[in-house]
Amino acid sequence: MNDYLTIAMPKGRIFEEAAELLRQAGYKLPPEFEDSRKLIIDVEEEKFRFILAKPMDVPTYVEHGVADLGIAGKDTMLEEERDVYELLDLQISECYLAVAGLPNTKMNDVAPKVATKYPNVAAAYFREQGEQVEIIKLNGSIELAPIIGLSDRIVDIVSTGRTLVENGLVEYERIVDITSRLIVNPVSYRIQEERISELVERLAGVIQGAVSVE
Repeated sequence: MNDYLTIAMPKGRIFEEAAELLRQAGYKLPPEFEDSRKLIIDVEEEKFRFILAKPMDVPTYVEHGVADLGIAGKDTMLEEERDVYELLDLQISECYLAVAGLPNTKMNDVAPKVATKYPNVAAAYFREQGEQVEIIKLNGSIELAPIIGLSDRIVDIVSTGRTLVENGLVEYERIVDITSRLIVNPVSYRIQEERISELVERLAGVIQGAVSVE
């Protein structure tokens, strides 16, 4: 498998949009690619091996060299701070990180609490605002935290805002815009620079409109 490029990416929206981007860049991926339940998918014709991972694990796989490349949201990159190179903004899976909570409520003056999947990003943001808060790390259903009284605010990904509305929450502050990025292991980049640079050039061509998209 030494001649294969190994790419780690999360399943779901990022996976589907990245696969389409690769197709537009001229790479031949099988039609059933996105429907596979496998965790490792080889595309022999292109000499690609794809590892399907949890979003937060993608930078870890790339940092440790089990994947040469990865596709990860900027939110994950900011939270994980892994030793990888960011090669290209793929401009897919657009969303943003925001502070939200119940409407018409103030932060607790004594012991304000913020629930989030992104403790490092949230802590840094509130430090920048000059606010001392307690960060509560959760792994799912962040919107529950203010509803059940666990926290005053949440920091979470917002795409359409529909989930906030359906749970009776409002957005208070927008922290940072998020898109998916192509990242690389530094050693892999040195060893396979020519092939990786070609991949970046072809993807950049699609993103910039240099390649016709049907």
